[in-house]
Amino acid sequence: MAAGSGRGLSAVVFRQQKWKSSVSTKAKMPPCNFVPEKYKSHSYERMQKIREQNISPSLRTFYKQPLLLHQGHMQWLFDYEGRRYLDLFAGIVTVGVGHCHPKVTMATQKQLARLWHISSIYMHPSIQEYAEKLTSLFPDPLKVVYLTNSGSEANDLAMFMARLYTRSFDIISFRGAYHGGSPYTLGLTSVGLYKHGVANGFGCLTTMLPDVFRGPWGGSHCRDSPVQTVRKCTCSEGVCHAKDQYIEQFKDTLNTSVPKTIAGFIAEPIQGVNGAVQYPRGFLKEAYQLVRERQGVCISDEVQTGFGRTGSHFWGFQTHGVVPDIVTLAKGIEIASSLAQNLHVNTFGGNPLACTVGAAVLDAIEEDGLQKNSEDVGTYMLLELAKLRDKFKIVGDVRGKGLMIGVEMVTDKDHRHPLPAEEVGQILEDCKDMGVLIGRGGLYSQTFRFKPPMCITKEDVDFAVEVFDAALQRHMERAAAKRT
Repeated sequence: MAAGSGRGLSAVVFRQQKWKSSVSTKAKMPPCNFVPEKYKSHSYERMQKIREQNISPSLRTFYKQPLLLHQGHMQWLFDYEGRRYLDLFAGIVTVGVGHCHPKVTMATQKQLARLWHISSIYMHPSIQEYAEKLTSLFPDPLKVVYLTNSGSEANDLAMFMARLYTRSFDIISFRGAYHGGSPYTLGLTSVGLYKHGVANGFGCLTTMLPDVFRGPWGGSHCRDSPVQTVRKCTCSEGVCHAKDQYIEQFKDTLNTSVPKTIAGFIAEPIQGVNGAVQYPRGFLKEAYQLVRERQGVCISDEVQTGFGRTGSHFWGFQTHGVVPDIVTLAKGIEIASSLAQNLHVNTFGGNPLACTVGAAVLDAIEEDGLQKNSEDVGTYMLLELAKLRDKFKIVGDVRGKGLMIGVEMVTDKDHRHPLPAEEVGQILEDCKDMGVLIGRGGLYSQTFRFKPPMCITKEDVDFAVEVFDAALQRHMERAAAKRT
């Protein structure tokens, strides 16, 4: 099951900008030889007014003065006045190969001139070509795809298929998980900010998140990451007491909250919206076994971890040594067959344009060596950010794998209380003023999310870390001024 156009299809300086900001830094933005087009649309004030009057207020923007972005090129974004920004959030972790990647742009333009849309009731070359390329990247038996339009829709369909195939109903997810915002998937999503006061989630249950930084158990060897938590443990090689404790909690959920048979269990290989939370090594493998003992199917949500972002593997589930039954991206053929018992169609899923873009993205990942780049540059970024954890008491945890990185902010490392959201927001503002765009997440909006286009360079990382360092210093100065 793939989300429509394939994750991460998109695509810098004319001159170094002189940023008008109260924050000072000696960080020099890396050069870029791309020159954006001149902005010709409405004024900023007019755009703001249209948004206030005609766009749903639920579609919130970052920053006190929202950015009006005009053009993108690879890891760079340009605003309406030509200012350049290093994008470390990649369209909420979807622009894998870079903004307006030339190869993807060219393939899109050619397909636009050929065929846009005919629906799945007819064959067209693009869907077969994309399906063959995509499934070749999966291990057996994950060789059948159903193309949808979004991650939420893909997870929605995965729930439906799991229930249809098993003839059971209950599905388990982790607390802190984000699997979509549709009425169906909101039952799986367990982040309070996304919950609404309407009925949802019938048959969906959450279990304890095996978070080795914020959870009750964790140590200094738990994660599959170049950077471990500052928590200490006495575990010997190949033993993880934290993992064993979290598995006992998972067993408790199975023994107390669901019937003897269940429909399934869904998990992100690394939690995305919750701030790149990683589980102890070996946890998912044992959890999958327990789920299958109850005839449930195991679902891996690869919306953020897929397509080489974790570096060492193309899919996040491979880093755990497991093979799921359904990937929200692809699924096993026998489960897919259960859907064919009755009619199920998707009008726009698998359309010629989206499939062409998806195939071009896969080509770009391979030709540009982006999986290897994610591993090399991601590891470098993790280790550089870990130096800031050692430098600042408010940096509680640095974690992740490849270019899927979280930096969790705390009031102090001993108590691990989340840094207040307004303080995190001001650090975010300062980074933006110095030319770096970062995401945020976590249950308390306390975690910075570093998940850039996979074409980012080590030179870009040096600039980003220097800017982040300056913003943290500025925060410490503000905090000190308040105390005096």
